[in-house]
Amino acid sequence: MVPMSAADFKDGLIAEIPNLRAFAASLSGSMQLADDLVQDTLLKAWGNAEKFQPGTSLRAWLFTILRNTYYSLYRKRGREVQDSDGTYADRLATHGNQESHLDLADFRKALAKLPEEQREVLIMVGATGLSYEETAEICGVAIGTIKSRVNRARAKLAELLSIGGVDDLGPDRRITAAVQRAGPETVSS
Repeated sequence: MVPMSAADFKDGLIAEIPNLRAFAASLSGSMQLADDLVQDTLLKAWGNAEKFQPGTSLRAWLFTILRNTYYSLYRKRGREVQDSDGTYADRLATHGNQESHLDLADFRKALAKLPEEQREVLIMVGATGLSYEETAEICGVAIGTIKSRVNRARAKLAELLSIGGVDDLGPDRRITAAVQRAGPETVSS
């Protein structure tokens, strides 16, 4: 096969523009989108001119490019969310956590200020996930004593960290959700 000259290829592209526009309009239902599709198709065709096989149908090759471009755009739009007022983006925003290492240092200092028996049971119940019953058995005291120590430890930590309620915990939704899920009796204890 004799390769197609650049001038012949360009003339072939120009000759197919009306057919491409009609096909794009029938696919998209919008003349504005159709014109964008035709433009994208022509750019892709021109950029890949060396891949066109002379002797085959230029129209079929261009229609295939246009159709694939349209379906790629259609799939992409299916994953996009219209959010012109920014409501959706606001819900996805993540607050910075630059101060988290400072919060942890403050927590460690406050934890160290607790009486040893309160600190011990708070770590067993809160950090390691032991039940009150297991903690009572390990410490060799009544379950009520463990509950009382945990309650006093939480209250003292809240006081030392100046936490009066959920609003003092900051904007972290995970913390807020955990506190709300735990219920008001846990927050105040």
